[in-house]
Amino acid sequence: MDHPKPQMSAHDAIRELVERVTYAPGYTKAVGTRVEHAEPGHVVMSLAKSDGLVQANGFFHGGVIAGLADHAGGGAVTTAMPPGRFAVTVNLQVSYLAPAKGESLVARARAIQVGSTIGVAHVDVASLADGTETPCAVAIVTLRGVDFPAK
Repeated sequence: MDHPKPQMSAHDAIRELVERVTYAPGYTKAVGTRVEHAEPGHVVMSLAKSDGLVQANGFFHGGVIAGLADHAGGGAVTTAMPPGRFAVTVNLQVSYLAPAKGESLVARARAIQVGSTIGVAHVDVASLADGTETPCAVAIVTLRGVDFPAK
């Protein structure tokens, strides 16, 4: 006898969507990006330091910081779009504030505008060392809504 699947809550569905994209084969999975929190219009992601993610003096590479900001911003905008749509980057503007010296990064993204075709997210990225967060970058990500590919 088949049992019906329990209905997934809206919160769980949002998190599942962000995790499905983040943990799919590709860059975000390869570097170890983790989804810490997801709700409509707001996503928190983190990334632990590894040898392949740093520049010559051991700080997180700027491109890695930008990649995390880009993905978190895309998650924030995607979670605010209608079902079946997701956001792809049109423009990414990153301002670096300080070297990312910590053992991990945390990116907090929030959708600040989501229209029928274009969305914009604000992302704060911090470096975490010994339990203390130090802001290391701020980003504005502009994204275009597209249909989610069929499975």
